[in-house]
Amino acid sequence: MRLKLLACEILYREICAVVARSVNQVDVEFLPKGLHDIGHEGMGRRLQEALASVNTSAYEAVLFGYALCNNGLVGLTAPSIPLVIPRAHDCITLFLGSKERYWEYFQSHPGVYFQTSGWIERGENTQQHSPDSIAAKSGMLLSYEEMAAKYGEDNAKFLYEQLCNILRNYSGITYIDMGIEPDDRFERRAKERAAEKGWKYEKLAGDMTLFQALVDGPWDAERFLVVPPGHRVAPSFDDSIIKAVPAAP
Repeated sequence: MRLKLLACEILYREICAVVARSVNQVDVEFLPKGLHDIGHEGMGRRLQEALASVNTSAYEAVLFGYALCNNGLVGLTAPSIPLVIPRAHDCITLFLGSKERYWEYFQSHPGVYFQTSGWIERGENTQQHSPDSIAAKSGMLLSYEEMAAKYGEDNAKFLYEQLCNILRNYSGITYIDMGIEPDDRFERRAKERAAEKGWKYEKLAGDMTLFQALVDGPWDAERFLVVPPGHRVAPSFDDSIIKAVPAAP
């Protein structure tokens, strides 16, 4: 099969690795991580625009290297060929190989901040935030000094704690080792960050199974949603996470 894959750049190394081993011809287009920061409506528009630019006559399906991602995929409508999307709330499910494994770990490790090679090298750059991003509009990118100058010292203390200290509820870093990293630089950075914050550190073995299944197929209904032409993505509000419903006429 010849397939088109639209993926978040956070998954860059993993996607490249599985595409190189795939039995299919997969043409990949990476989109910036910053899409997550403009809200679900803005993200949905950008993804639909990227989908609209695909030459559907050249492919048998369009794959998405995305999870539900705060409803960023909701409303995405399949053109003349199917869409294939992993059943996952966010990308950590992809890194861990299944939504069941993610849920089990999440339940036993509250307050954990996950790190991968992609999140370290591509996910922490505030230059990705456009003026339309939620972070920019809410003031989350302002320094404490900028807030104090704009709102006064008392207000700045409160605003900085509420808006800017987004990691205040975390107590640990879990680095997911996918087995494709060139060396230990990403793990070292995760360890350093945990030490800097006085957090617990843990290393967890990742699982490439979902990534490989996405680009290889066939796509079983338990792990993937196949959206037929003329249908759109909707949340299912159950363990299946997403579903396909007829698009509005």
